[in-house]
Amino acid sequence: MTTTWQHDKKSYKWMFLLLLVLVSNFVLYRSPISPMVLPEETTWVILGSLLDLAIVSPLLVLAINRKRNFSVKRFIILMAGGLVFARFLIPAKYYEPFVAISYIGFAIEGLLVLLELTLLFMLVRYMPAIIHQVRMSDESLLFSLPTIVEEKVRKHPIVQIVASEFLMFYYAFSSWRKRSPIGEEYFTLHKNSSLVAFQMMMIHAIIIETIGIHWWLHEKSMLLSILLLILNVYSVVFFIGDIQAVRLNPVKITDNYLYLSLGLAKKMVLSLDDIASITMDQKLLEKKIDKNTTIEFIAKDFETVHPHMILELKNPCRATLFFGIEKTYTRVALRMDNPKKFHEALNHGGSEKCKD
Repeated sequence: MTTTWQHDKKSYKWMFLLLLVLVSNFVLYRSPISPMVLPEETTWVILGSLLDLAIVSPLLVLAINRKRNFSVKRFIILMAGGLVFARFLIPAKYYEPFVAISYIGFAIEGLLVLLELTLLFMLVRYMPAIIHQVRMSDESLLFSLPTIVEEKVRKHPIVQIVASEFLMFYYAFSSWRKRSPIGEEYFTLHKNSSLVAFQMMMIHAIIIETIGIHWWLHEKSMLLSILLLILNVYSVVFFIGDIQAVRLNPVKITDNYLYLSLGLAKKMVLSLDDIASITMDQKLLEKKIDKNTTIEFIAKDFETVHPHMILELKNPCRATLFFGIEKTYTRVALRMDNPKKFHEALNHGGSEKCKD
């Protein structure tokens, strides 16, 4: 806990320095006092700003997110973004001698866009093979599709986002004829909660808001009304897909693995050997959970609920959140519809060391 606080404190310091660099450059070029502080000879001032935006700022961003390993690729992308930002921040009359430098930033950003379009083309090209492999997989679509897409194309944020969007639209529109899997290896975590009722309430609230606000806002600003309409439609599709994903993907225990998911928002595959112990002491479970180290598979309810058990992991394990974002956790909090039966099955499927 102390280590996490120290990390956050250092991150805030780097964030403050980054904000200071950006604000000082904005005040220098885009504030009422700019004519008073800018000298007649601006060459060295412009060079200093380019150094701030293309070198110092990227280093500060990397320092804020130092949990990720430093990579030259990430630094080059941030540097290119700094050069592009400088082109719009610094007035044209001052920036004219350095225009060629901004072209480097635009060229790098253009290459990145081209790379992402190439990845999307590869995704479309391999889609028949991906669909065939998904159908042959023993895992559900929620787990198999992102893994197979990563194997066929590559692991990239834009590819992960497209895969997660595909899952959302599939569960929202193409999964209604499918039945929830039934068997001794499946365990639900939403039937004793108000999750479905909560999601339905959100859908109704969004629809009512769309009908009421859209027409009023349409007279004020057509662009804003259209953007709000698109956002609301997307939200409704997400909630419908999320309900279906929860229904069709209960927790699953196999001989070697534990498949956990809570709709489209989060999923995790654990090897049973990764589970060090299971905590079921009610007093411990009612304590506040550290969100940085513990992932919760607890269905939303109208009242405050606590987990039935917490799985202590031997090593940090990876979980996949919405849009393919990945994060590692050392503890897993679970609230099941039948916790006793699940606990027995987990101990039977794993080793005796999983017992209390």
